[in-house]
Amino acid sequence: MVGVDQVLEKLSTVIDPDLKKDIVSMGMIKDLELNDGNLKFTLELTTPACPFNAEIEEDVRKAIDDLGIKNPTINVTAKVMEGRSLDADTALATVKNIIGVASGKGGVGKSTVALNLALALSQSGAKVGLLDADIYGPSIPLMLGIQKANLEVDDNKLQPAESNGLKVVSFGFFAEQEHQAAIYRGPIISGILKQFLVDTNWSDLDYLIVDLPPGTGDIPLTLAQTIPITGILVVTTPQEVASNVAVKAIGMFNKLNVPLIGVVENMSYFICPSCSEKHYIFGEGGAKKISEKFSIPFVGEVPLNSGIMEGSDKGKPIILTNPNSPSAEAFRKSAKNIAAQCSILAAKLREEMKAEAAEPAPTS
Repeated sequence: MVGVDQVLEKLSTVIDPDLKKDIVSMGMIKDLELNDGNLKFTLELTTPACPFNAEIEEDVRKAIDDLGIKNPTINVTAKVMEGRSLDADTALATVKNIIGVASGKGGVGKSTVALNLALALSQSGAKVGLLDADIYGPSIPLMLGIQKANLEVDDNKLQPAESNGLKVVSFGFFAEQEHQAAIYRGPIISGILKQFLVDTNWSDLDYLIVDLPPGTGDIPLTLAQTIPITGILVVTTPQEVASNVAVKAIGMFNKLNVPLIGVVENMSYFICPSCSEKHYIFGEGGAKKISEKFSIPFVGEVPLNSGIMEGSDKGKPIILTNPNSPSAEAFRKSAKNIAAQCSILAAKLREEMKAEAAEPAPTS
């Protein structure tokens, strides 16, 4: 007769491909019951957007089959891990992961990437917020088609707008006129960002995507120094000039000891509509070179597509309007890789916290 210990021993042979640890020691097996040969348990994955979720579930079922248990009841769920120290951030203690989306220069499509990645994570089943932190040039309201959103304040907390499953805050909602310029010095800009972060009712979020302005100015510095964040996603394009400037942003975050989630390359190539061949119009491999040089993950490449630009201008992101397009698929694949990197950073954080807790108290 198969026992619970045998079941757990067999399940412990299933390794999470991202975390490189077995699912039992990671606490991914919940509520296991074995009665009269009938087995049921919950498989709790680390994120609904993990690229290996189907593979892990298949490996689990194979492991159970090896024991001769037929038709087990397996409830597959996902719970996003905390990729940052929530104990050190009481102001945003309900936001599990904060991802800053940065670029060395403008014009690389950073906001488009941030928005479509946020939508892709939301579509996977995660709870996602999007903060448009580009105070000087907020574009998220236009790209979502919600320029006229009126945000309310309740119990001294700003209530985000909601659009397509996202909770959204942008300075663009507060401009008196559509083309009004934000003319503020650095300290004021930093104060606005802090208010948007800590004085907003983000509620329970798995991921808060922060669309940062390009460069290495006050806002990226404020984000890195104000609250614990999971890490930074760097957006670049294939051109050498964009890659060279992206390197400067990477250098800044490295100096601030902020983890780098990865680098994504936008406008990587053009797919010919008549022959379906890839054409590398702006060069090839810029982001991959950065990834190799700085040992940070290469999380995806998004093809050049006029539909992305047109959709952004009309408030209709391509991942919603043309979900079967190569561009939409590229965003979904990138989102899965980013979620996986967040889980890896979360697992590393857990190990560090365990190690700190195990250290003997200093003697006087």
